[in-house]
Amino acid sequence: MTVLTSEWLKIRSVRSTYLILGLGLSTVLLGLALAAAAAGMYDTASPEQQARARIADLEEVFTIIPQLCMGILGALAITSEYTTGLIRTSLALVPRRWPVLAAKAVVVGGLGLLVGVVAVFGTYFVARAAVGDRFSGAYTTAFSDRLPLLLALSLTVPVFALLGVGLGAILRSVAGTTAIIVGLVYVIPMIIGRIPEPWSERLGSLMIGALPRQITGDIITTSVYGSLLSPLAAATVMLAYAAIPLCAAVLLLRRRDA
Repeated sequence: MTVLTSEWLKIRSVRSTYLILGLGLSTVLLGLALAAAAAGMYDTASPEQQARARIADLEEVFTIIPQLCMGILGALAITSEYTTGLIRTSLALVPRRWPVLAAKAVVVGGLGLLVGVVAVFGTYFVARAAVGDRFSGAYTTAFSDRLPLLLALSLTVPVFALLGVGLGAILRSVAGTTAIIVGLVYVIPMIIGRIPEPWSERLGSLMIGALPRQITGDIITTSVYGSLLSPLAAATVMLAYAAIPLCAAVLLLRRRDA
């Protein structure tokens, strides 16, 4: 508990933490602005255009913002200590070492869960209020029917936070960790989308962006992602994205010098 309290004090005493959290939560305002703009364009369109008009699920589109923000925060939580040399003090006070990383994971993961829930659900509610029954009733689906996907989307944010902690401890570089996280979100899915079938769909099903809809049993037909995994398999893959880097980080932390 002492280690956990120490890590909480560290992360909340850094100004960049609040900036990153604010950027992650800005998703709600961005979603509101885009939904309001889309509603205004819809209202001024002709009946024929309105019949063809569609709008994406903004809470799903904008989830990428808190994902990236919390991934970077997770990386900073560990790499900043290597940069300043504070990690030597932390490990000297906790000789077993792994509790330090575990405490960072708990703190950052908890913040990630909070940000994920607020960002995803907040974006959904403001978009639903702004769009109303426009766009062929895209936001008139019952909330209970949308809840599983909203929860799955929310959980991807703490996964990115833990991924950042794990990769940060392995690489000891916030730039390297950020590059990998951005690659997982942008670059790799685009590359996979150009691979011939059936490997494009097979690999696309393993991407983090594909997992929420597979967890809820939805079929993905309009993106570079695949949908070959069962809900249980998709949930296992999502857990692995966080667990594997953290386990590797624990092993390296115990074997390498600070």
